[in-house]
Amino acid sequence: MARKVLRKGLPSITEVASRAAVSPATVSRYFNSPEMVKEGTRERIAQVVNELGYVPHAASRLSPNSSGTIGLVVPTIDNAIFSEMIQEFSSTLFRNAQTMLIGTHNYDLGREAILTESLLQHGIDAIALIGLVHNDETLQQLNRYKIPSIMLWNYRARQPWPCIGFDNREAAAAAIKHLIDLGHDDILLLLAETSANDRAADRRSGALAALKATGNPAVAERRIVCPYEVQACKTIVMDYLREGRRPTAIFAANDVIAQGAMFACLALGIRLPEEMSIIGIGDFRGSSSIEPGLTTMRVPAKRIGRRAAEALVEMINWPAAALDHGYKYTAELIERGSTAAPPVKVRS
Repeated sequence: MARKVLRKGLPSITEVASRAAVSPATVSRYFNSPEMVKEGTRERIAQVVNELGYVPHAASRLSPNSSGTIGLVVPTIDNAIFSEMIQEFSSTLFRNAQTMLIGTHNYDLGREAILTESLLQHGIDAIALIGLVHNDETLQQLNRYKIPSIMLWNYRARQPWPCIGFDNREAAAAAIKHLIDLGHDDILLLLAETSANDRAADRRSGALAALKATGNPAVAERRIVCPYEVQACKTIVMDYLREGRRPTAIFAANDVIAQGAMFACLALGIRLPEEMSIIGIGDFRGSSSIEPGLTTMRVPAKRIGRRAAEALVEMINWPAAALDHGYKYTAELIERGSTAAPPVKVRS
């Protein structure tokens, strides 16, 4: 009981935001990323913070029934794909006096529904899911519990729930365009399994659409489905390159697959980028360190994680505010040493 009395007397991030005429997310950025807040706004928030004696980590939960926990359900933590996003999501919640509960479903949407139900029954205050496609059971649970919910990593406008991410179709199309602009017209597509993965499906459609727009659609023999595992991808690509006509470039649906392809080429003595160009999507940790460095579409994983956490905190603290919590980022082309123009002798 004494704990509740103490909590009641502390100023909240919502009070600071209201007094400073900004959103709670802006107050959070003032403490965590002040360079992202305009100088005049920083001065106004600083004055209110001093007046109220607000301490970020001592911010009160909005109600005595609040658990102070936010759920995050991701497909995997077994590789680098979501690790940076998860870390930034967790760190941002911690700075806002919230705790993360995480679950993984290994690209099984039925299991995702079970995990979501379990987290909701534990009394979490909000939840974030990866992707825009989920089982009906998962969506029904979100409607039934009516807690703040957002979808991450993939972005499309006019969704039932706010989504924070990037357009995976655009990212894949930009990667293909980079190869085409270099002069490649024989491109092998290393695609991910699209079942239970709308991000992989969008990258597939984006890559195929970009090729079709050039009048050079990818033939079936130039498409391979690969798992998210470097060694497995290496073996698959080595077998393919030994058996068939060698392309001049490889598009990989993510950096994990791309790294497997690079190691396959190195094992076969295929020089990068003189004899083969490879591009991925992600720019995960290590993509810049391998030799040559991997050209890739940089996914703003940390920014997605940070903004997602801030949005959920804001939705919890300011539930009546008519704010658009969705946000679209753009994947950025990072050119490194793994791509170049094709050698003249193999150019068709």
